[in-house]
Amino acid sequence: MRIAIGGGIEFGDLAPLALIAGPCVIESEDHVQFLAREIARIAGPYVFKASFDKANRSSVDSYRGPGLDEGLRILSGVRKLGIPVLTDIHETWQAEPAAEAADILQIPAFLCRQTDLLIAAGRTGRVVNIKKGQFVAPHDIRRAADKVASTGNDKVLLTERGASFGYNNLIVDMRGLAIMRESGYPVIFDATHSVQLPGAAGAASGGQPQYIGVLSRAAVAAGVDGLFVEVHEAPERAKSDGANALRLDRLAPLLATLRAIHSLVSTAP
Repeated sequence: MRIAIGGGIEFGDLAPLALIAGPCVIESEDHVQFLAREIARIAGPYVFKASFDKANRSSVDSYRGPGLDEGLRILSGVRKLGIPVLTDIHETWQAEPAAEAADILQIPAFLCRQTDLLIAAGRTGRVVNIKKGQFVAPHDIRRAADKVASTGNDKVLLTERGASFGYNNLIVDMRGLAIMRESGYPVIFDATHSVQLPGAAGAASGGQPQYIGVLSRAAVAAGVDGLFVEVHEAPERAKSDGANALRLDRLAPLLATLRAIHSLVSTAP
């Protein structure tokens, strides 16, 4: 299956390696515009990712974002640059307004089995990216995709973001990427959440960003269709998930390597 969303972006079926990138959460309009333009300069066509609300932060005191109305207004500004946009939804009523401002609606990992949310996203007609929950086996996530497809919309992406392995730790089973692709839906590898250490920093999550490249290279060699990476010019100042974000100046060399690997894999007999 190949899914096209405009802006020169296609997922699956031997299409070039797709990139989804941006900050974890909208920090300000100026910051979103800066990162959107910088990532485009580095990567070429890609999908910009940012959340208008992080409803699953570890602490009630953590920054969540500007909210639906302001967040969608800011994201609409990115689309005016000709850059496709992805954002999360957490409740069914958010699907329709988010679909007006985004090309891809994302279902967070913790909510990937929520039938009403999946169906609401599917009914918008937008591409739906389902994050595989840390508690879901690779062969079971296709059932979530089938819920979206039951609306008549089969434009679904499946994203691997690691599986819980004891407390405060995630692992990625590379076999799972192949298993997920057997569903027929394009598969994306979330390189930054896969190195997250959930809750390891007490009121926030920790991370091991030094392994982003290692896991990304392995995932692309395993045949994924796209890369999801949260990017920040100064992760130490990020308002969410800075501990596992990729520093902006490291995106170009990482992409060059991954695109070379993808080219070899996609042309292999």
